[in-house]
Amino acid sequence: MQRLGKNQGGYFGETVAISDVLQHIVATATRHGWRLENFLQTDTLTLPALHRRSATATRRIYISAGIHGDEPAGPAAILQLLEQNDWPSDADLWLCPCLNPAGFALNRRENNTGIDLNREYHAPTATEVQAHIRWLDGQPDFDLALCLHEDWESHGFYLYELNPDGLPSLAEKIIAAVAPVCPIDLSPVIETRPAHGGIVRPDVDPLSRPQWPEAFYLLQHKTRLSYTLEAPSDFPLATRTAALATAVKAALQAFTVHREEL
Repeated sequence: MQRLGKNQGGYFGETVAISDVLQHIVATATRHGWRLENFLQTDTLTLPALHRRSATATRRIYISAGIHGDEPAGPAAILQLLEQNDWPSDADLWLCPCLNPAGFALNRRENNTGIDLNREYHAPTATEVQAHIRWLDGQPDFDLALCLHEDWESHGFYLYELNPDGLPSLAEKIIAAVAPVCPIDLSPVIETRPAHGGIVRPDVDPLSRPQWPEAFYLLQHKTRLSYTLEAPSDFPLATRTAALATAVKAALQAFTVHREEL
């Protein structure tokens, strides 16, 4: 599978009508018993969160997507996963399907005021991030967090693992599951950080990151195991969507196995 060669200096691939995607997401989730909560709602902006409760839950899992408006595969993968409705029976799940709908309307990374929301989680000024943090702080701690992203420069799928306590890693199993549906970025350096087999394990020292991404806030306040899943934007949208959906399913399955082993 070859790159499309569309992304020259930025993202120039397919777009989605985010309002339609979110409408389908909410309708599908509601049909399958998820509870909807809009943690920000104004005349121009609505940020939904979805919660699926299990009567036999032994773990809590958080999934987010759409924090960058030029990364449509994340919300598309969320919709695909909700349509498949194949979730762990022993987990409570929290889902934020699109954290930056205003950015999607503009097909750009930032929100409509030019702020990169994924650099705002240390000292937030953006309304979206402030509302998201208030909502997160009202939720219980999570055993696992998954953040769905894309990278317009990437040669293939890769992931970041934040795992400071040395818990059983899910990274290799995620990569192995994605490889049949999407190329893996095997570069030795990805985004200036050492990588091995599509896996980046960055420094988790909070002093090393003056601008916190969502995953870093989650690590400091809500979970001790976090994966940022990066699909390659210069491939067809269907490929990227399948890569992210496959990665989520692989992470959930691997996490189930590890929990049973502990």
